[in-house]
Amino acid sequence: MARLAGKRALVTGAGQGIGRAIADLYAREGATVLALDVNGDALSTLTDCEPIVVDLLDPAAIIRTGEAIGTLDVLVNCAGYVDNGALLETTEAGLDLSLNLNVRATIRMTQAVLPAMLAAGGGAIVNIASVAGAMIGVPNRLAYCASKGAVAGMTRSIALDYVGKGIRCNAICPGTVQSPSLDQRLAATGDAAAAMAAFVARQPMGRLGTPEEIAFLALYLASDESAYTTGAVIAIDGGWTMA
Repeated sequence: MARLAGKRALVTGAGQGIGRAIADLYAREGATVLALDVNGDALSTLTDCEPIVVDLLDPAAIIRTGEAIGTLDVLVNCAGYVDNGALLETTEAGLDLSLNLNVRATIRMTQAVLPAMLAAGGGAIVNIASVAGAMIGVPNRLAYCASKGAVAGMTRSIALDYVGKGIRCNAICPGTVQSPSLDQRLAATGDAAAAMAAFVARQPMGRLGTPEEIAFLALYLASDESAYTTGAVIAIDGGWTMA
């Protein structure tokens, strides 16, 4: 039997990478999937999902989206941005985008759908954080670490505040995962091959993760199989944090 049969799920950042893999897997596991992204072209190639084009940097658009979609069983906050730079290299623009997309949009999207979840008697929230900031420090990622540490903190807070009301909230902390976003960042270094080799070298398993591997954990946390799990901040990083 499909593990999400009868469930209605919203996945943000569904146009590519981890978000796309989650949306695709949820649909294959029987969920009605609302796939949200700012890039409508990317959503157009995602099958068996209802595309929703929304700019999560627009607070009013998030409110309208919450009102329009109605009750959900599952919310996955996956949309995010990786800013590069240590403290003295971090720009105002990079800091603003990191906090606005990684933190504020996650809070606002959850605020927009939580009342209907509560009225329906429960729901599962899955936040995509990162080992960076939430579990370990990573060089040259000041804004990213700050923002993903905040995602881990809000996950625990939401879980605690609503544990008696049928709401579960958990966070997934990926290590380095192969994705179009990573490819862009590698290319921006000027030597993509060397940058990739450095990423792989820090992984105890000797390889990067795949979006599909992260999606299977997101499936578990959305399903009834994880009914006793809330407030968890879970690393899925090929052993990086144990090294």
